[in-house]
Amino acid sequence: MQSPLRHGKAAIGTTIAGGALAALSQAPERATRLLRHRYPTVAVTGMTGVGKTRLADRLSRRASAQSADQGPDVGSAVMERRTRRNARLRGYRFRVVPGENAATRLGALDEVFHDEPVDGVLHVVANGYATPRRPAGTSGAALASREDQLAAELEDWAITAHRIASMAVRRDRPTWLVIAVTKADLFADDVDAAVDYYSPGSGSPFGDRLDELRALAGGAKLSIDVLPVCAQGAGKKLVEPTSLSDKACTDLLGRLELRMAQLSGHV
Repeated sequence: MQSPLRHGKAAIGTTIAGGALAALSQAPERATRLLRHRYPTVAVTGMTGVGKTRLADRLSRRASAQSADQGPDVGSAVMERRTRRNARLRGYRFRVVPGENAATRLGALDEVFHDEPVDGVLHVVANGYATPRRPAGTSGAALASREDQLAAELEDWAITAHRIASMAVRRDRPTWLVIAVTKADLFADDVDAAVDYYSPGSGSPFGDRLDELRALAGGAKLSIDVLPVCAQGAGKKLVEPTSLSDKACTDLLGRLELRMAQLSGHV
């Protein structure tokens, strides 16, 4: 007959072993939560030619030699990844979604909004000043009016907004969205008007689309900020003439970085 003492020790051992196994099983989940808190994933979306890669390079403190050699806003047909780290072991993992309407773009959108949902979205627009591009495989310069580019932004946004709404309603925590109005150096005298155009409740075509998104996702589940930004500067030679100094561009970028840090719980 087994003694009560031995039985008690066996029970304690079983409890300790069970606790250890439970802790080990939870370790990957805790590590994932810690990683997401310190390095949230940010989808960088927007139509082709708005400057997504250049902005992601500035935010990640990465110099893009390709952009410098080939001119402004050189696009990519595949999703690009950038990581920002600082001395406090915090930062971001950027996922730059291709702007071309191709299978690779749709696959990237599915990845960041469904397969591995991101923590925040940086949607880049350019107030109609996106660099015109010909379809993939077609050479020569492209031409497009500002009105055409604004219409193309709306069409592009409809695709992205649908996926943001679908992601937001599935999760139990709020999703943040920042509309980054880039290339502010090209319309320095009209920055306030451009921010208003892209703001919810403005009555503009884009503002109306944002109101529709909030209604679909639920106001409590989606925060929206609109900030102007200039991804030029940093001592680089500008391809376009600009009425904004390097310091002004850096200040705008700093405002965007601060808001992202606030939304991510880094400050």
